[in-house]
Amino acid sequence: MRTIKKEQIMKYPNDKVPENGQGGFIRGFLIHMSHYDPKWCTGKEQEKPFNPDTAQKVIDALAAVNMNMLIVDCADGVKYSSHPELKRHYTVPMKTLEELVNYARARNIEIVPKLNFAQSGFHRHNHWMYPYNDYTGGMDIFESEKYWKIGFELIDELIEVCKPERFFHIGMDEDNDRSFRQFKEAIKILHDGLAARKLRSIIWRDSRQDPRGEIFTEKHNAVEDFIPEDIIRIIWRYSGNLPEKTLVNSVQKGFDFWGAPGLETENILAWKQAVLRYGGKGMIMTKWVKCVKENEKEILRLILDKGKLYLS
Repeated sequence: MRTIKKEQIMKYPNDKVPENGQGGFIRGFLIHMSHYDPKWCTGKEQEKPFNPDTAQKVIDALAAVNMNMLIVDCADGVKYSSHPELKRHYTVPMKTLEELVNYARARNIEIVPKLNFAQSGFHRHNHWMYPYNDYTGGMDIFESEKYWKIGFELIDELIEVCKPERFFHIGMDEDNDRSFRQFKEAIKILHDGLAARKLRSIIWRDSRQDPRGEIFTEKHNAVEDFIPEDIIRIIWRYSGNLPEKTLVNSVQKGFDFWGAPGLETENILAWKQAVLRYGGKGMIMTKWVKCVKENEKEILRLILDKGKLYLS
């Protein structure tokens, strides 16, 4: 099993080599202040603001089942002082995020902020950046210096508020619009900027086997020899066979990886065995719904019913 090199530890002074087992194995949950995907976007006009009371109950549930990481999908769910034009009708003050972070950290839960920079007119994962996402800002914004300047201004605000211990999640799943070269360069730009801020990058690593998802798996396959190996990959597949080849390639190519198995008990248990077998460092759970009162019972039920399965 690969260990983190000395020069990487120097680059990321807060990052310690995880140990499989009760202490070091990452058991994470992704909470949504907002989000963008085709299904979610059908209800954007009716989307409600993030509910901090529900979030506190979610964090209490995570602590109750010994989960140790909270990834926060921020998108346009919080108000950015550097870019107030991103504010929507459901956006909450940055103070709300700060209080969420403090509540989780007081319960020994590590914080990871998340912004998704994948470019896709179909999947729409970075449309939270409107008017600066893909083509809606005009052709001059696509992969431009201006785009990345804005992106890092938003990243810096989240770092200032969240004070992440080790990681920042940059998304990068289901990217339709970039060429393979542009995809590789985008990952490297984000990685290098975060490394300069002493944080390791996390990306979604597509492993879809369905006909429509093959392009995303191919794109990740094509760039993995050209992106920094200290990037953490969350390999996700919510149904079907385990992506054994992708897991093996991650080990052979020197990447740390976590698994994202979806919600079914059988799948979670199979993934956990595979992650431990191949030296993965953790597993991530989520339900792709907003953290609001209406979804509270189903989110809490998921955590309390399935969270214990994540113990290594």
